[in-house]
Amino acid sequence: MALFQSRPSFSRNILPVIAVIGLAIAAFLIWRGLPDRQLEEPEETPARATGALTNAPRVAGAGVVEPSSEVIDLGTALSGLVTAVLVRPGDYVSKDQPLFRVDDRDVRARLLEAEAGIREAGAAISEARAAEGAASRQLALYRGIGDPAAVSRSEVIRAEGDASVARGRRQLAEARLAAARAASNRAGVELGRLIVAAPISGEILRVDVRPGEFVQAGQQGSSSTPYIQMGETRPLHVRIDIDEDEATRVALGSQAVVSPRGAADRQVRTRFVRAEPQVVPKRSLTNSAAERVDVRVLQLIYELPSTDGLFRVGQQVDAFIAARPAPAQRKAPAQ
Repeated sequence: MALFQSRPSFSRNILPVIAVIGLAIAAFLIWRGLPDRQLEEPEETPARATGALTNAPRVAGAGVVEPSSEVIDLGTALSGLVTAVLVRPGDYVSKDQPLFRVDDRDVRARLLEAEAGIREAGAAISEARAAEGAASRQLALYRGIGDPAAVSRSEVIRAEGDASVARGRRQLAEARLAAARAASNRAGVELGRLIVAAPISGEILRVDVRPGEFVQAGQQGSSSTPYIQMGETRPLHVRIDIDEDEATRVALGSQAVVSPRGAADRQVRTRFVRAEPQVVPKRSLTNSAAERVDVRVLQLIYELPSTDGLFRVGQQVDAFIAARPAPAQRKAPAQ
């Protein structure tokens, strides 16, 4: 009987031990799962206003670097095979400098044909003028005879007909000459349009065409981009988007402090160029939780100073612009 009473009880002896072990395991797992709260320096310095804008009213915005002429998309006026590409990305070209050529053999053949037609029409005109002159002199001779019985009426009628036919042949040859010259001018214009030239002086930003490829007039390149993109990059501009909620606070005409994404310590001051007259839907999204795709923005254009390659076309930037001073509130009249 004493031996039976000395056996340990599960509920009084074993269960408390299991509970203590379970609590210890749970505490260990919770401790292992706690996040690392050690303070570290951020990988990228967040954008911040400095200088006079540090403690002054300001408006923040995001922008994109673009050429001062904006990006110019170049295509081809006539379809055909590309025979030569004369530029590379990064080249600075002058106005009317050739960029690429399209096969012009068919146009040159039509130009030679038109020039031959011009020579043929010129010869026909000379022949017709000689015949017209002879017929006119013959008719004048008949009409100048005083004796009506000397020349029959049929001879006079035939001379008049010859003069009229010669005049018609001359007019027809002149019309053919005009048509041949028009064809020659058209072929010359098309020959010039087969050479895609730079519309302005600027930098070649992208080349999406190669010799041997077929280019289609009015269409884009193989990667849904124009065949060549260029723009005036001396100087560069930056297009800053200001949310419509903050647009009325911007002090138009004031400078903007701009820094590249990921390099907030490299800030430059930019000169105000213009404000776009139309408020447009926002295009660049920041993936922020508060981002709205239906927001509209006021676009401000600023001129970047020369910074030795700090800014490039298409690069995103952060910008801070001085805000208008808050209007003074009128005091309510004393009762």
